[in-house]
Amino acid sequence: MKLVESTTNKIEKYLSFNVAQDYFAIPLLSVKEVIPLPELTTVPQTPSHFLGIINLRGHIISVLDLKAKLNIKSSKSEEPTVMILNFEKNLIGVLVDSVNSVISLDAEKILSPPTTSTNSTNEFVTGVYQAEDQLVLILNIAKALSIEDLMILQKTA
Repeated sequence: MKLVESTTNKIEKYLSFNVAQDYFAIPLLSVKEVIPLPELTTVPQTPSHFLGIINLRGHIISVLDLKAKLNIKSSKSEEPTVMILNFEKNLIGVLVDSVNSVISLDAEKILSPPTTSTNSTNEFVTGVYQAEDQLVLILNIAKALSIEDLMILQKTA
């Protein structure tokens, strides 16, 4: 007797990364490339989570510190890395502590995000995945940004 595999399981690819001791993942299709932390040019009058801008092969890209933006307690980063993400019609750089690997997740195994008293977590955490001995938060970068952040991105693009 031959078993037929279910075709209803939707496997999606994500890039997993660390911010402090926390594990996150974002859809792989939103990632253009991953680079070591380059030299940054600061931009005056920007929020503290905006680190500055970089010139990446002729493209001026704003870089934000995800740890500061998400208000995660600081820890020393050994491999600060910038993920260059496709964001609407622009590119944005996001500083993380380290990039781990590409992971394939079964969409049926991604749990709903936790409910908090403010529900602010639900705005940018779209799901939670149990991977071995840790929880991985599925992150929506677009929802983690505020209106002010979007305006700054448009001005520096």
